[in-house]
Amino acid sequence: MKTVLLIEDDKALRESTAELLELANYKVLTAPDGEKGVLVAKSGNPDVIVCDIMMPKLDGYGVLDALSEDDSTRSLPFIFLSAKTERKDVRLGMELGADDYLTKPFEESELIGAIESRIAKARIIQEAREGKSYDDSKFESQIRTIHQLKNFIDDNGEEYEFQLGETIYREGDNSNLVYLVIKGIAKTHKLDEQGKELITGIYKVDDFFGFTSFTKNIPYQEYATAMEDSILIGLHKDEFKTVLEQNGELVMDLLQLLSENLTQIKEQLLQMAYGSVRKKTASTLLKFADKLKEDEEGNIHVLRSDLASVAGMATETLIRTLSSFKKEGIIKIKDRDIKILDMERLQKIPF
Repeated sequence: MKTVLLIEDDKALRESTAELLELANYKVLTAPDGEKGVLVAKSGNPDVIVCDIMMPKLDGYGVLDALSEDDSTRSLPFIFLSAKTERKDVRLGMELGADDYLTKPFEESELIGAIESRIAKARIIQEAREGKSYDDSKFESQIRTIHQLKNFIDDNGEEYEFQLGETIYREGDNSNLVYLVIKGIAKTHKLDEQGKELITGIYKVDDFFGFTSFTKNIPYQEYATAMEDSILIGLHKDEFKTVLEQNGELVMDLLQLLSENLTQIKEQLLQMAYGSVRKKTASTLLKFADKLKEDEEGNIHVLRSDLASVAGMATETLIRTLSSFKKEGIIKIKDRDIKILDMERLQKIPF
């Protein structure tokens, strides 16, 4: 049985998360603050640490720094768990050496998946160290996680600015760059023979897109357009390929990410094929609400045509469905703005 150390100052969350982990067959050690967490980490011999950031006495960054200075705890897999979602906070944690970063509220599968992945990675590293001569200093300089990869792209790529509605690339263009979103939102989309648009992906800050074959000269298979004024960092795919070739562990993380993206696309296609108009509209609203930042009044700003493209329906049909949601008190509509008034009812709209 593997041991998880959970460092969290919120008693209710600490207890509920510990219970969740115990039901998943983990032994759980807990600490209510950073100082006690460091002591438990050094005495309890955990296999992985899940740690909040904002805590009294010693915050999560301080915990990671303290453990990094001790040979006995330096290599322990470390996952930040926090409500802090700003890109600078994520990057700071990754630069300090964290292996992953989950934001509250989180899904059970997200937490368990992150823990299992980091424990497996630690085991692979240990086996590699035992099976051959190993240069620790070289390993520390490698890009081991998706977060570190994004930092590498940010540091080594070229910055591009796009205005609202501006094309980033077109279907058939040479696929030279992989993009990381620094500011704004971008969408990828296809056009059918009648010119109808189908959005295949929406990318917010800290997402990246533009993947094509790394072994063949295959052009982009879709369009990419800025949904608002955006700043992107582009890294040439040859350099991206070199990073993957030199960092074998990173490949597994990237495969996991692409697999999750593929699963989401399949779910979208199934909803488009078999879901009711109301379910398609509700699911699409929830997707945009997850991707877009709300304004001070809780509104999201989204074009009806973009909603229709993701839902796979005519704009007129989508507008009629939105109007019915409005009459039912599920959403509020004003011009381009939409405010979700009853999230639970929206989530439970049946197929």
